[in-house]
Amino acid sequence: MQTIIDMPANTQHYLELEEQYGAHNYHPIPVVLNRGEGIFVWDVEGKKYFDFLSGYSSLNQGHCHPVIIKALIEQAQKLTLTSRAFHSDALGEFAKYITTLLGYDKVLPMNTGVEAVETAVKLCRKWAYKVKGIEENRAVIIVCQGNFHGRTSTVISFSSDPLAKNEFGPYAPGFISIPYNDTKALAIALQDKNVAGFLVEPIQGEAGVVVPDKGYLAAAKQLCEEANVLFIADEIQTGLGRTGKMLACDHENIKPDLLLLGKALSGGMMPVSAVLANDKIMLTIQPGEHGSTYGGNPLACRVATAALEVLQNEKMSENAATMGNFFRSELENIHSPHIKTIRGMGLLNAIVIDHLDKNAAWKLCLELKENGLLAKPTHGDKIRFAPPLIIDKDQVKQAVAIIAKSLTCLG
Repeated sequence: MQTIIDMPANTQHYLELEEQYGAHNYHPIPVVLNRGEGIFVWDVEGKKYFDFLSGYSSLNQGHCHPVIIKALIEQAQKLTLTSRAFHSDALGEFAKYITTLLGYDKVLPMNTGVEAVETAVKLCRKWAYKVKGIEENRAVIIVCQGNFHGRTSTVISFSSDPLAKNEFGPYAPGFISIPYNDTKALAIALQDKNVAGFLVEPIQGEAGVVVPDKGYLAAAKQLCEEANVLFIADEIQTGLGRTGKMLACDHENIKPDLLLLGKALSGGMMPVSAVLANDKIMLTIQPGEHGSTYGGNPLACRVATAALEVLQNEKMSENAATMGNFFRSELENIHSPHIKTIRGMGLLNAIVIDHLDKNAAWKLCLELKENGLLAKPTHGDKIRFAPPLIIDKDQVKQAVAIIAKSLTCLG
């Protein structure tokens, strides 16, 4: 493992600043970036890299997309924030655009992905008491083992990741955890009459890009409908073209009762998230019961609209589907004994490393960095590969060549 003192002078300077003055709550790859364009980033030494993390799928449109930058600059020069104490000309237009595009009555805009999750939890509970008729303070939401929905105190209460959860208690009640990709377990859990919602990632990203069986989401949605339970899809990482369709749920032609978006909703420009639902759910929350100073600010609205337009106009979902299939095929052709599993959908992919060294995935990511590609391990032996959706065939070939070369570091 490289240490700070092994780094070039500029890199070392910035790493030492973070080490001394920043909280130690992350373990980043030791590279200091200062520029990005398209699928590439550059470090402070001037070295160029393929970005195969895309800000955890926040940069589906690529770094610094000119159309989104233009919208950002134009709005930033006019009006950035009103708070929701007043109206803005941008909010209504954004709300109409995103609800029309995705087929919902209403949108509730927030900032970060986990704020969208927290908003969905509150909406689900409010609907449970006002519409379904569950006794107050008895509502239950079903979640899946291996989930990642954020790191707020409520959300970690139903996490199965000890790093995210341990020593942060006491934990919030009101959640039942079942195995992912298991409709029988869901059916059993739904027998509880106090269940109000089922919160699920269509593909578990942080768990290592775990793709459920075909038909799982459709079956889960049907079970929820039969039990009068809200199907809540966390598409913060899987949505907006990442899996080869606008939403991962589109692969099974299902429409969530509550749809959560974030990350690429701003094209990587700023924190923007959204919860979409129809009136029977959304209008259970009244003025003063939920909100955010920055949620729905004019700058976010203009940026998010531009980010959505870019995805459609440049057919990024279609490119993600085509390039994802090609990428997985090229990975298979490496025939590396150190790749145990290749999995994914569209341009959300991962490999599972087969090696006796438990740090092999981290070592491989360091070698990838040396060879000009940035990726990050997750859950020990897994590496996620998720480049911007604008990548082309030649660039995929170049990236796979780097991966093949780097794998030799494992022996």
